[in-house]
Amino acid sequence: MFKAQQQSKFEPSRDNLAVQIQRLNYFFGAGDLSKQVLFDISLELPKGQIVILTGPSGSGKTTLLTLAGALRRLQEGSLRVLGQELVGLGDRALVNIRRNIGFIFQAHNLFESLTASQNVEMAVELTGDFASKRQQAVAMLSALGLDDRVDYKPQSLSGGQKQRVAIARALVNHPKLILADEPTAALDKKSGRDVVNYLHNLSREEGCTVLMVTHDNRILDVADRIINLVDGRLESDSSLNAFVQSKTKDSLTDISADMFIM
Repeated sequence: MFKAQQQSKFEPSRDNLAVQIQRLNYFFGAGDLSKQVLFDISLELPKGQIVILTGPSGSGKTTLLTLAGALRRLQEGSLRVLGQELVGLGDRALVNIRRNIGFIFQAHNLFESLTASQNVEMAVELTGDFASKRQQAVAMLSALGLDDRVDYKPQSLSGGQKQRVAIARALVNHPKLILADEPTAALDKKSGRDVVNYLHNLSREEGCTVLMVTHDNRILDVADRIINLVDGRLESDSSLNAFVQSKTKDSLTDISADMFIM
């Protein structure tokens, strides 16, 4: 029933899809120790959409995110990312796919010996643009409120500042697809809002697609769609309004009244 509703609501052409997943199953382990963690996932993400992936811990959200980012090998099903089928691709081809993806992980993974700017500049270097790498890095850090921290090393930054440096590194090359795992978890309300506003602008102005895993109810308002994953299965795929209407008042008591205001 859910699949039929999903297909009827979102039917963009293949050329307009950033991610297309069909009948995806994924397992951890092998043989008697094999455990299935994703079940028959079919999902389409049009270019320019912001899609939030919710669900309980352990429901497979991060696994699905890393599969879409070509960080894991697909086992069963089909997965097209930015027009390229990932099944059967070699390591070099997968690396080329990743160059067009911005990854934001829960762990910041910064190089402790480099400044904030230098950490971001490393991403620019992957494009071969060495002449303007400092300028681009500083501009991106400034957009995220770190203009006075560009020459600080990670040990001199707070946890939230380190996370913003990692986000700047993911966004500086204006990727076509952004995959974010709890990007605002370490941020205060204002910093979290600055980050999601920037993602929203990238989506609207540059057609960037964003798939974001989050438990942060404060940022749900930027989503075009909210997908709920439970026990490795897609439970729902709806607009923000439909998602809110499906929840009882008791389940929304921890959501602030202003979360739906841009």
